[in-house]
Formats: sequence, structure tokens, C-alpha cells
Amino acid sequence: MLHNDPIAALTPEVIAWRHHIHSNPELGFNENETARFVAEKLRAFAFDEVHEGIGGTGVVGVLRSGTGTRAIGLRAELDALPVVERTGLPYASRNEGVMHACGHDGHTAMLLGAARLLSQYRAFDGIVYFIFQPAEENEGGSLRMIEDGVFRRFPVEAMYAVHNWPGVRLGTIAARVGAQMAAVDNFELTFEGLGAHAAMPQLGDDPILAAGAFVQAAQRIVSRSVDPQSALVVSLTQIHGGNVGNIVPGKVWLQGTCRFFEPGHSDHCEKLIGEIARGIAAAHSLKATLDYKKGYPPLINTAIATARAVEAAAAAVGRENVTTEFSPSLGCEDFAFMIREAGGCYAWIGVGDVGPGEGLHGDRYVFNDEIVPTVLRYYVNLVEQTLPPREPSEGKLMAQREVPI
Repeated sequence: MLHNDPIAALTPEVIAWRHHIHSNPELGFNENETARFVAEKLRAFAFDEVHEGIGGTGVVGVLRSGTGTRAIGLRAELDALPVVERTGLPYASRNEGVMHACGHDGHTAMLLGAARLLSQYRAFDGIVYFIFQPAEENEGGSLRMIEDGVFRRFPVEAMYAVHNWPGVRLGTIAARVGAQMAAVDNFELTFEGLGAHAAMPQLGDDPILAAGAFVQAAQRIVSRSVDPQSALVVSLTQIHGGNVGNIVPGKVWLQGTCRFFEPGHSDHCEKLIGEIARGIAAAHSLKATLDYKKGYPPLINTAIATARAVEAAAAAVGRENVTTEFSPSLGCEDFAFMIREAGGCYAWIGVGDVGPGEGLHGDRYVFNDEIVPTVLRYYVNLVEQTLPPREPSEGKLMAQREVPI
């Protein structure tokens, strides 16, 4: 470990912030106490400006150094998930049914840690915007911030964010040019007709039978309507119909999701899902109603920003622990809206393998605090390398990876 390493010294405090946020989780657009905690910290760090209430509960801290006008943005998420926590941790959620099961508590705490370090040393020339966004999970909080003018008020040349990533080796940072996360569309479908007694099904229309036919037929979208080398997933995630054991219901409701990288797959899925649903409905004398919602776009890392991220990562963990060649994920991430607007790079921070229920969104998920100093070093390097000071700075951190003393 480096002598007098400020990152190592700060790490226990960052972990304590993370545990506090974890104990007090809040759902999207309701992160009032979390946002207040963030804003208070930024003010305590003597930030030049702190803005609250952007896009709902979003917070933006402005940090200036030198005379430069170049600016980059660093982003973390504030929201938790509607999950009942079963970790048994001493700092487990105090809000029943709400849990930081994705690591946003860690992302927020680590960005606060970087904010403290960079505000203390200011060994860069330009502007850094620290953006804490609400409602990443399902409500598109980053888009709400954009619509609320976050980039008009705080223009950047690129945006950067990280996400802890189970399944990637601990100590590894992964970022690739191009698609790293998929687009997502969601749909709801209702089959509706006449209900009937279960003993006299001929008197009704049986939407349950239609729903079963749709579940099978919808898979031909993936297997027979697109190039098999083009990634596409169509998953049915909910089916609800009926509430009595001896009655065939008159209505069945289904929900599903489509994941893809090719933007054209969105219109393609919407068209075919509608055609299949209407055809099955006609065959069963039912009415079909489809509500197809276009969601997050694919997350596409831009080349210049990714090159800068890779260099910062190599300085933090060693080039041998940085990977740029890997398969993207069919998971989605609303940071895609910010990169689409401003360019940027989204990096995965490896946390190692996890067991059942311990992965992202699992009720036994536990954020790996071992990655905290790695991410602090990455963020500090990213800022100091991207916005280098005009004159050599005695206070420059240039947070290299830890080495034995």
C-alpha cells in the first residue's frame, strides 16, 4: 500500500456511507433522504455549487479547478429496489420491502468518495459535474434529468459511470467500445372474452388457452424472424387470469420484455407481437389489446471516452486487469440515455462469483466493499488524466494501484 495513501485512508469512511445508505433505501423518485445525504456531503466538501431537485430527486455537484472550461460528468444512481432483504447483515434495510439489491448504495458512496478526494486536491484543470440520478431501475430517471435540462445547464464532453458486476473477476475493470448493455422494451397484453363454468367451457372463450398459445408462438420472433447471429430475447414474465378454481376467466393479462442491441428490433418486435396476438385472438374469438412500451435504448460506449476510461483503469488496477474484449450484457441500463446525449463510457467493476440469490437484484445480494478503493482510484485517474492541470501540481493524486511497501 502507498505511504500516506489518501484513498486507503478514506476507504473506511466511504464504506460507512455505503452502509448508511443501504440501511435507508428508497424507491425511484422517492429518494428524498438519500438525495439530502448526498447534497449535505457535497456542501461539506466545499463544492462550488450543489443543485437539488433535478429530474425529481436528482443532485448535481459542480467542482471547478484552474481556469479550464472543459467538463466531464460522473454519474451514480440513488434508487433501491422493491425487494425484501434476506442478507441478515447488521446494516440491513430498515424499510421493509425495499432493498439496495443492485449496488446503487455502493455506487453513490464511491462517487461521494471521489468527490471528496478531488475537491481536496483539485489537481485538474476544468470542471467535473457529479450527477446523482434518481430512478434508474425502471422509471428512466436519467431521461427525466435530461428533459429537465441537466446537459443544458451542465454541458459535458463525455459522461462516465461504473457498475459492480458479479461474474467478472474481482480486481478487473471491463469496458468496450460499442454496445455494452442492451435496449429494453416492455409490453402488456390482454386477451378478453366470455368467462364460463369450468364444467361448461363451450359457453365461454377461454383466454387462458389463448395465452398459452401466445407464449409458445411469441418465441418464433427470436427463432425464425431475425438473423440468429443478432442477439434478441423475448421473455414472458407474468401471466394473470382467474381467481376461482371452477371458473374459466373472461380475461387474461400477460407481461413481457424484449432485449436487443439492434435499434430496428424494437419496431420489429412490436409489429410481430401485435400480429401474433391478433391472430391468436381471432382464432379463439377473443379481443386482444397490446400496450407496447419502448424503453431504454442500447448503451453504446463511444470510442474516445472509452479509451480514456481504459487508461484510467489501467493506472488503477494494471493493464493486465483491464478487459475490452467480452460479450455485452442483455441487461439494460438507463445511463444509455446520457451516453446517447453526450457520449461517454460505462465500465463494469468485477466483484467475483456469487451464489444463488446473491447476484444483482437477489434478496441475498451483498455489495463487495473490496472494490471501493479500486473505484476511487479509477475516478481520480479519469479526472486527472482527462483534465490535466496546466502546471505540475504538488497535490496531484494520480492514484496508482496499491503496491507493497
